[in-house]
Amino acid sequence: MNLPMSLSEAQDKLMQSEKLASIGQLAAGVAHEINNPIGYIFSNFGMLEKYVARLFAMLAAYEAAEASMGHTPEGARLAALRAEVELDFLKEDIPVLMAESKEGITRVRTIVQNLKDFSRVDTSQAWVLADLHHGLDSTLNIVANELKYKADVIKLYGDLPDIECLPSELNQVFMNLLVNAAHAICSERGTITLRTGHEGVSVWVEVADTGSGIDKDDLARIFDPFFTTKPIGQGTGLGLSLSYGIVKKHDGQIEVTSEPGVGTTFRVTLPVVRPVVRAEQETPVAA
Repeated sequence: MNLPMSLSEAQDKLMQSEKLASIGQLAAGVAHEINNPIGYIFSNFGMLEKYVARLFAMLAAYEAAEASMGHTPEGARLAALRAEVELDFLKEDIPVLMAESKEGITRVRTIVQNLKDFSRVDTSQAWVLADLHHGLDSTLNIVANELKYKADVIKLYGDLPDIECLPSELNQVFMNLLVNAAHAICSERGTITLRTGHEGVSVWVEVADTGSGIDKDDLARIFDPFFTTKPIGQGTGLGLSLSYGIVKKHDGQIEVTSEPGVGTTFRVTLPVVRPVVRAEQETPVAA
């Protein structure tokens, strides 16, 4: 009897889904807590830049006055102090340090915003209009450490309309596909290509890698719960199964083509508007 196995699979998928939701809530909470102090630092840093500019202007005036002192004792003392504090070096290095620090703070703010965008817990799982490119870019930043040592990412984005979706769930699909693509590249550095397009009432997203590919016998099973081609202990076999469920929940399709030794391409096709909503919009109102 297959019922116990079906119940077990459903329970494991539910637990995995709940765990992903908890991770999303944690990410959103951490992002919110970090965002406040980063906001203070960023604001204060902007004022600090203005203050340093004023100090440099005053310093230039003092330097001009120093030249008029000639060989007086005060002039000699100022010259000695200038050499002691390495003033010329400080004038060159301080702007560089300020610029590098501001870039670092900006990167932290971007990471925090990406965490918030990725989790989208504040939407309460409401169906909203969302930009898939924004979701892809946020997810890329989240998994950047997983990808940067394995592959170069090429983005070939088309023109996409905003689509009606659950953004945090689609971001989870994108993350699974990107991480799987990175894991498929086993030896030399490879390439992961993201393509998007719009056809009629649907949009599509492709994640293509130059990895090891998938055997023909395995292609029909890759969306099955617990099926994985990864070594024992390196995969749960639930990532693609959950992704399949999320795409179906969005009334979409997820397809895969692969050639061993060449690479794999996953294509996710999604409606711009949910069919049930589109049907309501197209139903004529009775007179």
